[in-house]
Amino acid sequence: MSKSEGAPSHKGDLNLSLFNIFFVYVSYVVLLWFGHLRDFIDTVIGYKIYPTPKGYAPLTSDFEAFYTRRMYSRIEDCWNRPISGVPGSWMDVLDRKFADETWKRDQILLGTKKRCLNLASYNYLGFAANDGPILESVVDVVKHYGISTVSSRMDLGTIPLHRESEKLVAEFVGKEDAMIFGMGYGTNSTTIPALVGRGDLILSDSLNHASLVYGCRASGARVKVFGHNDPVSLEAVIREAIVEGQPRLNRPWRRILILVEGIYSMEGEICRLPEIIAIKKKYKCYLYVDEAHSIGALGKRGRGVCDHWGCDPNDVDILMGTFTKSFASVGGYIAANKDVVAYLRTRSFGQIYETSMTPGAMKQAYESLLCIMGRDGTNVGQQKLKALRDNSNFFREALRDAGLQVFGDPDSPVVPAMLYFPAKIPSFSREALKRNLAVVVVGFPATPLLEARIRFCLSASHTRKDLQWAVEQICEVADLLLLRYGTKKPKA
Repeated sequence: MSKSEGAPSHKGDLNLSLFNIFFVYVSYVVLLWFGHLRDFIDTVIGYKIYPTPKGYAPLTSDFEAFYTRRMYSRIEDCWNRPISGVPGSWMDVLDRKFADETWKRDQILLGTKKRCLNLASYNYLGFAANDGPILESVVDVVKHYGISTVSSRMDLGTIPLHRESEKLVAEFVGKEDAMIFGMGYGTNSTTIPALVGRGDLILSDSLNHASLVYGCRASGARVKVFGHNDPVSLEAVIREAIVEGQPRLNRPWRRILILVEGIYSMEGEICRLPEIIAIKKKYKCYLYVDEAHSIGALGKRGRGVCDHWGCDPNDVDILMGTFTKSFASVGGYIAANKDVVAYLRTRSFGQIYETSMTPGAMKQAYESLLCIMGRDGTNVGQQKLKALRDNSNFFREALRDAGLQVFGDPDSPVVPAMLYFPAKIPSFSREALKRNLAVVVVGFPATPLLEARIRFCLSASHTRKDLQWAVEQICEVADLLLLRYGTKKPKA
């Protein structure tokens, strides 16, 4: 299977009849109608779920509050499920009930556990473990440095391990230098405002992560959105923006920054990087790639989307990534040339105010990175990369062959399967849990209204037997909920 397969946006592959689309909308209309009816009845009888103190304006009066109150709260048991132990290929989900089963309030733990196959965590390379040499090295570092630096990087929060890790990250991704942040979300949300501001233009993919969206809003720069993973749309937006210039003044933009992701976490699609780089060079723009889900998971060497496509990392101005997925840790990084990194160290609020990455978490990421690179003296890293790639492609094709409608590209460890109907969101989650499957279901507003889905996340720690069994259980639920919409396979 070539890398180009599945490259076009999934929007063209939607395989839902007009009849079904109509009833998806009808389902939401019915939910909204009954929700407003309940609000009216509560107003008449004087009952308030979220009472407002006398003399104060209500804090929860918008549609989002209504959606949470009347729709999400009824199926809240499908999320926030507590677990016990390590989130490996199998994990223990704690059994619970609610004092109010209608509105899922007052959670009560029953003291029992359910052993579930974990298809929900971002443990792509299986480094989340409670034994082994990496854990031992983490324990040693915690004994030496403690559990926290209790300071930001700018003040007293930098230890030698931070600088060693930054050098290793820069080498791994092919950049001159890198900087470490204590939080993945904060990496994007505090770096983008330090890079661009008034008079600048940001071109953002329509399905970019919330951290990128927040960073754009906080920057003060003008933001234009282009079609998801669509270089043609990107070029059209760039050309129009250059011709029009800044609003009112029509002056040229000071700089233009393109924001994309390596793997889109809800779509499982891989960024069409070669085409985007060509456009970036043609129009003299800067390119920022968020590799939260692709670093450590894509490419023969696990070095992300540049490795996957065979692109030169120097063609990407800013490479961002996190340690929360493939490295089983926390925090994030920015990799770029030395001048850019030196500038960001004194401009990014994440470096100035955010507590630095804890020593134990930093050591976990550092040792995992050494393993991927083969610097630990073993070939475990390469074995994990191959296992992840094989598991992802096997599972995706197995679901396609079973008749489910599956999005995403080959080699991506994120495998979304479509539910569409709002009633199928909680039904799938609950039926999967009955069959000892831990899964993530996603609906509006995290996805477009019509595109509710299950998001499976694969791991190198899954065995083929695990995945075959999981497909059998998923097929049972698919028959029960009528989920075999069918998938139009991309042409070779």
